[in-house]
Amino acid sequence: MMAAVAAASTGTASVILLEKNEKLGKKLYITGKGRCNLTNATDIPGLMRHIVKNGRFLHSAFHRLDASALMAFFEERGVPLKIERGNRVFPVSDKSNDINRALEAALREAGVKIYLNEAVDEIELSDSMFRVQTKGRVFFADAVVLATGGLSYPSTGSTGDGYRFAQEAGHTVVPTFPSLVSLTTAETWPGDLTGLSLRNVRLTASLPNGKILYSDMGEMLFTPDGITGPLVLSASAHLADKMHEHPTLTIDMKPALDAEKLDARILRDFSDAPNKDFANILGGLVPSRMASVVAILADIPPETKVNTITKTQRAALVRTLKALPLTPTSTAGYREAVITRGGIDTREVNPSTLMSKKVPDLYFAGECLDVDALTGGYNLQIAFSTGWLAGLSAAAQIR
Repeated sequence: MMAAVAAASTGTASVILLEKNEKLGKKLYITGKGRCNLTNATDIPGLMRHIVKNGRFLHSAFHRLDASALMAFFEERGVPLKIERGNRVFPVSDKSNDINRALEAALREAGVKIYLNEAVDEIELSDSMFRVQTKGRVFFADAVVLATGGLSYPSTGSTGDGYRFAQEAGHTVVPTFPSLVSLTTAETWPGDLTGLSLRNVRLTASLPNGKILYSDMGEMLFTPDGITGPLVLSASAHLADKMHEHPTLTIDMKPALDAEKLDARILRDFSDAPNKDFANILGGLVPSRMASVVAILADIPPETKVNTITKTQRAALVRTLKALPLTPTSTAGYREAVITRGGIDTREVNPSTLMSKKVPDLYFAGECLDVDALTGGYNLQIAFSTGWLAGLSAAAQIR
């Protein structure tokens, strides 16, 4: 939609938008749990810091449409915005439909011709013209922008069509993986804690060689077969293509305390109730539902009297609280993944125009490219920015 608006707004091109779904912006309806976290209110360096892969490739796109310009685009079209925790930007109404309506109005105003339920089967280049074949029609074009999304949330139409079209045009597609997604763990105890949320903990993802892939503080949640929540989704962006290397996860339940200070805190708790069972004391250190899990992982029987716990056992408790171990075995897959990792190789695309280096006047935008970012509005900003640049570039080639 943004590519079509940008191309048509130049006044130099007649623009057709082919949509395979029965309505426009189907994926936008579900972003941000239906609230649409459309961007992050930060500058370009702030955007770049949150790009996980191929950030430099996006430099030109962000300069053509940064977060402030994107916010102005929607506010000028009657969508008041608000900034929430972490600089996340949402419509004041908390309704993603307002973003869709603004885009549809912009398309109509720019004179874009929209075809719904028009899935593309094939794109061919012959005699310097593109022949775009759908089930029932053939379209001819001087330039084509592929903005088909990736593989995440296939129910919204993201079924990898763009990858196929790109490969048929001679492009390389970097292997794809679900990203910003829940993780399944080898351990079964998270299932016993389903629904329990942890706040202000540190989650660290490492490889067996000790290399840290990700580490940050925030919130996470236990699920029937693993873990999810903001920290986990961000960690998955760094683990998506590393699962075969057997990464490990640790949860620091007390990141504000080093081992020495935590031990002193434990000693105080023990001295306040020396005759209590160990599991009962743990309720002051971790959520009560976690007490028995921590006791087992620390190898201290839950019914042990506090006044009999040894220094060695206390040290084991400190280690457990500072590095609760988990073993991720897989992700929840594309059905739950917010985005797709991988895609059309950016080395084969001109970052200044987003035109193919292999096929003149073929452009790419959004998630079908091998670029991705953390949660917080950054991935939608990538979509809007690359769409804008691709649309402007495509229109500029029309003679």
